[in-house]
Amino acid sequence: MADITGVTQPEVEKIGQLPSIAQTAASQLGQKWKVRPCIDLEAESVTTIMDVDGPANINHIWITVDNPYYRDLILRFYWDNEETPSVEVPVGDFFGCPFLTRLKITAIPINVNPSGGMNCFFPMPFRKHAKVTVENRSPKKINGFFYAISYELGEVADDEAYFHAQFRRSNPLKYKDDYVIVDGIKGKGHYVGTQMGWQQNNQGWWGEGEIKAFIDGDSEFPTYCGTGTEDYFGGAWGFCENFSAPFFGYQDLMMAEPDGMAVQISRSSQYSMYQNMTPVTTNRRATNAVGNRHSLYRYHIMDPIRFDSDLKVTMQAIGWRSEGRYLPLQDDICSVAYWYQAEPHNPFPQLGSRDDLEVI
Repeated sequence: MADITGVTQPEVEKIGQLPSIAQTAASQLGQKWKVRPCIDLEAESVTTIMDVDGPANINHIWITVDNPYYRDLILRFYWDNEETPSVEVPVGDFFGCPFLTRLKITAIPINVNPSGGMNCFFPMPFRKHAKVTVENRSPKKINGFFYAISYELGEVADDEAYFHAQFRRSNPLKYKDDYVIVDGIKGKGHYVGTQMGWQQNNQGWWGEGEIKAFIDGDSEFPTYCGTGTEDYFGGAWGFCENFSAPFFGYQDLMMAEPDGMAVQISRSSQYSMYQNMTPVTTNRRATNAVGNRHSLYRYHIMDPIRFDSDLKVTMQAIGWRSEGRYLPLQDDICSVAYWYQAEPHNPFPQLGSRDDLEVI
């Protein structure tokens, strides 16, 4: 920050965060009082928010910003002076809020609190250097980007892996294609989490698909296979209500009330949803209807998916059509994959343009 005399700390100069105007809020209180608790992000710019030598471990990240910019702001993490990022994810999606909406999330590694306080507790060790940037893709200047990154200096063990996170989106998913959460991972590591945003383009239940993890040379058949979308995310029988737990969570944004509580749906209504492929209705909201948006997370903290050479993770998108037949869906689906691996990593696929990522 800059103090009231205009002197800027060397650490702030290093990452280029110089104040553009005089900070006057603490002018009557004197030095050491709160002067600049946040920064501004210039339109269509990249700002460095961390540039630190190691060895060390990032143990907490906190960010808050206006939610209309959740998809316009891209976080990138670079470990040990690598040229391509190990993390490349929109801010909202990284913290489990994929639809420009502030959600309440009480998971252990990702925690989002009122009103839009986004926290990450995934440990992120690095040996030589850590650089974190945020790109503002919006044509507007963003006033008020608040953040704090806490890290602990200390030796990093030789067998410690590096944190990675990758965003993908298919809008719409091609007919009869499986949605690819992540692919092209090469090296040794362990998969620790999935976050998904799912917007319906069809009426009725959408979650019959199976999660599949193709590990260490799997081709046609995966080593790891689930029984259904809601089952993988820790629920059952179509969810029927919103919840947030330490490792699993689901929220239908059409069901969520302002206080975060869900509208209850009866079991009989749920069976009707399966049999008739029609949206379930309550006296206030409808769920599983065209345009509904669902946010889901599963963190493999207690049950990591380990791999020695390669990994690919997919999710089938399956609903119902007439006569109780499966319907391959063409929904708008996005995801974040979280994993640890030894470096170097394969470069990520191109993220896509602002239009490609826009929530519409």
